[in-house]
Order: sequence, then C-alpha cells, then structure tokens
Amino acid sequence: MINTIKGLCCLLGFWLFTLPVLADANRHHIKALYIPLADHYAALVAYERYGAQMKYARLDLEQMTNWDFLRARFMSGEADMAFAMGPLALSMFQKKPSFRWIGLMHRDGNAMALNQHIHRALALPLERAQRKPDPQIAQLLWQHYQDTGEAVEIAVPHLLSTHSVVLFQYFKTHGVRIGFRPHIQAPVSAIAVAPPRSPTFLRAADNRARMAAFEQSLPWADIVETEGWGKIAWYSKDVLPWPQGHVECIVLATDQALDKKFEAVREVMHYISQAGHDIEQARAEGGEALAAVITIVQRHIPSHSAESIAASLDP
Repeated sequence: MINTIKGLCCLLGFWLFTLPVLADANRHHIKALYIPLADHYAALVAYERYGAQMKYARLDLEQMTNWDFLRARFMSGEADMAFAMGPLALSMFQKKPSFRWIGLMHRDGNAMALNQHIHRALALPLERAQRKPDPQIAQLLWQHYQDTGEAVEIAVPHLLSTHSVVLFQYFKTHGVRIGFRPHIQAPVSAIAVAPPRSPTFLRAADNRARMAAFEQSLPWADIVETEGWGKIAWYSKDVLPWPQGHVECIVLATDQALDKKFEAVREVMHYISQAGHDIEQARAEGGEALAAVITIVQRHIPSHSAESIAASLDP
C-alpha cells in the first residue's frame, strides 16, 4: 500500500512538473524585431505582463540598433514579426511582398529637436505644448543658407520614414527646399542617423559651432531637452494633423508565420493591443501606473531615462 502511494505521488509530481513543459511545447515561437523607441513600448509591456498568459505564442523580442538591420533580418526570414515605419514597410513590400501589415503600433508621431546653435537664435515658448511648426525655423535655415551657402543637416531615423514625410511637408509649407540625397543643393539636407545616436549628433554639431537638428521618434527628442542638450521645436502631430494621430510604426508579419502560426500571431497582436490600452491608462492616471510602465521599459531599454519616458508619454 505504501509503495502504491509513493508510486502515485511520483506520478503526480512528474505530471505536475511536465505540465508547463507540455504547455510550452504546444506554443509557437514568435520572434519580433523592434527598435528602442516609444513607438514600440506596447510590445515590451505585452511581453512582460501577458507573455505567460499566451496559450498559442511564445513571444521573443529582439532589439535592433537601426532600421537597416531590422529590415535585413526581417526580409531574410529570421523573424516572424517586425515593427516598422510605414514608408519603410512600403519599400520593403515593393522589393519582396512576403509579409502583411496586421496592425497599428503607434500614432503619437515624432518630434523635431534643435541643437543649442539653432534654438538660441529662436524665441521658443516655454511650454512644449505651445511650440508649433511656425515659419521661424524654416526662415532661419533659409537665411543661414543664403549667408553661408551651407546646408543645415537634419537627422532622420531612415530616409524612408514618416519623419522624412513630416520634414518634407513642413519645409514645403514654408517655401524652403529640403534635399534627401547628398548631391541635391538645398538649404536643408536630410541624413539618416540611428535614433540612439541622434542626441550625440546634435552635440557633435554644437562642438563644431554648426546648426543641426533631428526629427526622431520619442523619447529621443525628450532626452535632448530633459538632459539640456537642446530643445524640442514641435511635434509632428501639428505638421500632419489628424483627429486620431497619424500612422507611424505598423506591425508586420511574414506570410509564412500567418500560414503556419496564425493563432500565435493573432494572440501576440491581441496582447500588444491590450498593452497599448494599459499604456494609455497609465498616461491618464500617472503615479504608480505610470511608474510600472517606466520600470518595464527600462528593463529592456536602460538608455531611456525615467524622466524622458514620462515626458514622451505625457499627453
């Protein structure tokens, strides 16, 4: 009898031990690529809060340092999902239509940040919410070009980005030409700089006593201002105004993942959406709710300071 009870206990223990293993074996591995931006915070929150609840997916997030690495990894079939800017995704699809757009990642837009050499020549409102895309920056850069013949470089995360569209729209509205290729003669020249390197780009220009700016996703513009390296000029939502914000980063999934792991991909997208709602609620509540989101973000992206994360999530 004792041996029977011992045997049953061993079987029960083995069964309980193997349950998580069996459950995990029934889930599909989903690798998703992201860039360290506020645009992609929802994926981090989904991973931390809901990863263990997923029945069909075993989510794996991999951080890329720039957009070209993300594009190369995704297009080579090394990942199931990626979060990419709309214009870049269109270019990728033109070259190889092997994926689909399955959801929206971000619609809060981006911001222009100015180095000290530019913003000290301007009269910017103290409150960031009052800074609008008025003509003064365009006029200053045009006059600088007339006086020196030198174009002012403005960094964007990639030439095929929403940020480039925003810059094009702003300067076109105020009658100033912007060049997106090195050989184009224009008062303003857009160049590609990876988001994490953009604050250093501004400081390097200041050290050479040259004007420079960048149009990047949050919180990089917030980092520049909160750490005293420059000023935010305006937000893209005021350049491309739309009641619910403009499309920026979107979620892509490969055709193969949709064919072989459909339920897993759909589940990941569901929890990213839920995480987005969590972030919106945290933004509205502040306090502990916001602090919890900041903790999650910094676990994955320690280069984002708590102050800059809070600023980037401030409605």
